[in-house]
Amino acid sequence: MLPRVPRLNDANVLVGFDTNDDAGVYRISPECALVQTTDFFTPIVDDPFTFGAVAAANALSDVYAMGGRPITALSILCYPGKGDLDDLEAILCGGAEKMIEAGCAVLGGHSVNDEEIKFGYAVTGLIHPDRILANTGATPGDVLVFTKAIGTGVISTALKRGIAKDEHVDGSIRSMLTLNRAACEAMLAAGAHGCTDVTGFGLLGHAREMALASKVTLEIDSASIEFLPGAMDYAARGAIPGGLNNNRAFVADCVLVKPGVDPTVLQLLYDPQTSGGLLISVPEASAARIPGRMIGHVRERSEKPVVVQ
Repeated sequence: MLPRVPRLNDANVLVGFDTNDDAGVYRISPECALVQTTDFFTPIVDDPFTFGAVAAANALSDVYAMGGRPITALSILCYPGKGDLDDLEAILCGGAEKMIEAGCAVLGGHSVNDEEIKFGYAVTGLIHPDRILANTGATPGDVLVFTKAIGTGVISTALKRGIAKDEHVDGSIRSMLTLNRAACEAMLAAGAHGCTDVTGFGLLGHAREMALASKVTLEIDSASIEFLPGAMDYAARGAIPGGLNNNRAFVADCVLVKPGVDPTVLQLLYDPQTSGGLLISVPEASAARIPGRMIGHVRERSEKPVVVQ
């Protein structure tokens, strides 16, 4: 956010946009705060019902990343005035069913006439003011746990190019449809210190944000990261989304890459994810309680905010 954009100085704003967190947090009492976020995008799968459900899971993820519980949502819809109404109904039903799965009530929303379809939600959740898991919480000595496999961006690009196998697309969709609720509950029980969800900026982009906000270095073991089936092959064949290249151009100067890192693996660490996993900073003693893989460590700040080895 540009410094010249005015904002209200309010002591109840516990998390704003200063640290690039996943959601904002506003205290409404000593025991309760609101978590608020919004996210929407163009279709990334062919089936409209699935698109709606993925959009919902993706929007909910920001609340889970803060350690919150989503309670209400408002839909955001851009749709052609002469578009297929059956497809529109399917998009809305897919999103609504995913929201029901999360226990989150859809209260309404807003739509505009637009030739390019876009869909998502503004989501509100609840959280205790003293139990917020923000970008600023990564603590030296912690380990990093990541809760999903990487590769949705590359597989989506392979699908658009007509080279993706059905089983690989299905695997990517299953991952995108999986709520981060269970991972959120597990990290809270494990005493995690900080968290972010990995979405459009890719693993290294979001790791950079956490490292800068926490004033630490995140050391990532590239050999420990799980990739969706097919993702490595499609990346090697050049199915690279534009967002991956943008992420690499923006983030690479903040990343120290040690010798021996597989170039294709490194590419995928910049892959923009949709409804990706949670990147969690947690004490090593309790890391096994979180479903996912231990992919690195939090260190005292060194030359670069992110190291890949």
